[in-house]
Amino acid sequence: RELRLRNYDPEDEELKKRKVPQAKPASVEDKVKEQLEAAKPEPIIDEVDLANLAPRKPDWDLKRDVAKKLEKLEKRTQRAIAELIRERLKGQEEELASAVESAKQDGSDSD
Repeated sequence: RELRLRNYDPEDEELKKRKVPQAKPASVEDKVKEQLEAAKPEPIIDEVDLANLAPRKPDWDLKRDVAKKLEKLEKRTQRAIAELIRERLKGQEEELASAVESAKQDGSDSD
């Protein structure tokens, strides 16, 4: 390890070579100027544009709150529609089957 002398002022010439030069204080003025510039308030706008402050749609928060419930209802609605379609198809198949039966019976009577 090399010996460095910061606070001690040696009288020996060899030790004087190992003395660390004194540090110069940093310029405080620049730092203070930067802090003052950063602390300056921005100019206040005299006119307030209400169109920019107000939301475009006044009911956006209501839609956001109801969205989850609407998703559940949409799923239920789709299931109900699918069930009604199935019932109609079954009804049509039964009607078709009865029409075919009656046609067979009518055809057998004419022979």
